[in-house]
Amino acid sequence: MSRLDTRTLKDELTSMDRRPLLDLGHPLLNRVADSFIRAAGVGAARAVSREAYFVTVEGLSGDSAVLDPNGAKRSHFSSIRGDDGQKSLDAVVKTAGKEAFQWGLAAGVYSGMTYGLREARGCHDWKNSAVAGAIAGVAVALTGDAGHHSDKLVHFAITGAALSSAASLLSGIF
Repeated sequence: MSRLDTRTLKDELTSMDRRPLLDLGHPLLNRVADSFIRAAGVGAARAVSREAYFVTVEGLSGDSAVLDPNGAKRSHFSSIRGDDGQKSLDAVVKTAGKEAFQWGLAAGVYSGMTYGLREARGCHDWKNSAVAGAIAGVAVALTGDAGHHSDKLVHFAITGAALSSAASLLSGIF
């Protein structure tokens, strides 16, 4: 055991992988909850930083219509303008909460599925990753804004499967 004053940031980060944030009494539950919490924090931070970016761009340009990631113009703050700023804060919290839930759900589903498939099949390979990625992609599609169209579900499932299986294959190379 190393002393706290001699531990580096790298030591702290690598030790985080060995201990779960919560101990729920079962490895599957620990893994799902841990993945959910960590990814939810990332999702919330992403949402808040994106909102801060839009506020900055809107303040510099004076234009409330900003470009979204797809290149289309949209009025991002038309629904959250308020005299006292409370509506804006409420909207940011709502957006951050929604994204935290989406990211946490995807990570929890993916982590739980890979664990369950590894236990069931006795190995962890790209096939487990592809199945888990597809199911996590469907979970993200079901929590999105655009509804539950079958094309969207299939698109997200294929994207999730492709990304997770590619990551699994590339992790063996690097």
